[in-house]
Amino acid sequence: MALEDYRNNMLRCLRCSQCKWVPAPHVKSWRFAQICPSISKYNFHAYSGGGRVIAALSLLMGRCELNDNLLDIIYQCQLCGACDVDCRAFHDHVEPLDVMRELRIKCVGEGYVLPEHQVVIGSLKSHDNMMEKPKEERGKWSEGLDIKDLTKKKGEVLFHAGCRLSYDQEQWPFVRKAVTLLKGAGVDVGILGNSEVCCGGHAYNMGYVGECVKYAENNRDAWRAAGVKKIVVACADGYGTLQNIYPKVLSDFSFEVVHISQYVYQLIQEGKIELRKKLNMRVTYHDPCNLGRLGEHFDPWKGVEKRKKGASGALIVFDPPKPGRHGIHGVYEEPRNIIKAIPGVKLIEMERIKAHSWCCGAGGGVVDAYPDFGAETAKERLEEAKSTGAEAIVTNCPWCYRILKDSAKQFKYNIGVIDLMELVSRAM
Repeated sequence: MALEDYRNNMLRCLRCSQCKWVPAPHVKSWRFAQICPSISKYNFHAYSGGGRVIAALSLLMGRCELNDNLLDIIYQCQLCGACDVDCRAFHDHVEPLDVMRELRIKCVGEGYVLPEHQVVIGSLKSHDNMMEKPKEERGKWSEGLDIKDLTKKKGEVLFHAGCRLSYDQEQWPFVRKAVTLLKGAGVDVGILGNSEVCCGGHAYNMGYVGECVKYAENNRDAWRAAGVKKIVVACADGYGTLQNIYPKVLSDFSFEVVHISQYVYQLIQEGKIELRKKLNMRVTYHDPCNLGRLGEHFDPWKGVEKRKKGASGALIVFDPPKPGRHGIHGVYEEPRNIIKAIPGVKLIEMERIKAHSWCCGAGGGVVDAYPDFGAETAKERLEEAKSTGAEAIVTNCPWCYRILKDSAKQFKYNIGVIDLMELVSRAM
């Protein structure tokens, strides 16, 4: 689709500002009632989901034009999807997240790009990753693990590590443990090693849809050639991309996609993984955006939008009915159930959780172009975690882990940041 295709959605924005707040029934306190990192920092309506929808409409109607100031407003946003979920708490007819994505695609198409993003996209084109690292080092994390190489042998279960886990050496123990857990439970799992490439999700969210399509097609073909039927991802961003973006850019994407937390919890239930050690910890859990509200499977809709007869034609109907996506079908329970299954660990929830979780700050290209904004967003999450009395915040996204860990150090927060697979490892 193109930005023009969302014109009616833009016209239906009520300017209600619901995109800025946790829905009233879920608010626990005024302190943690905001949901949008961008409006929280910049405190001007243009920086909200609704404000960007209005900006997009103004562009379409010729009332404004792209410039450096508008470019900053468009990109100072993590695309965390919170505004989209909260808007849909009242109606399904605006879709601010898709409008903001198309707005970025328009920017790139017209040559209005951020220099910092061009560096990252250059790395993608040269090395097939977003980390500015050599392609030939992508599989180093798996050395010595004796995992099936799916470039040489076929297999039905693929473990896709993703860019961050492949190159962030501090997180290699987490991804190695994930694969070891699967192998130890008897799963015939394989990897692509140095032949693995980026999923393309970050490129899509930066507005570089062509690069995303290229890597989506490349991955689809490589996975088919290897006989893959199930893809296990340890990166929440990868999970959200395969569930939410690939069905938009590929008409024939038919693989089963499973996050490592879902698979590990299944193996715990089957008795193939036993958590025996008592840890005696008080922890809280951070829902990654792409595993939670953006982890719902996208079902393409083809139909007709029309006005219902009667009531002055004010009621919009979709024929056939358009699938509603409200962020409630993300991966929420499995990570929590794993934590609860560990002896001695007490889970204390933050106020903003699940579909209404506060973003870690790393998404949407913000961490590349506006690192201070990303760090401040992470700081807010750490403050919320600290308010629970927990001694550590647990997450299962390498991007969330990195920015939360770095921000805890930067802002001197005395709270641990733990990957879920690390926690499982400690309990075995």
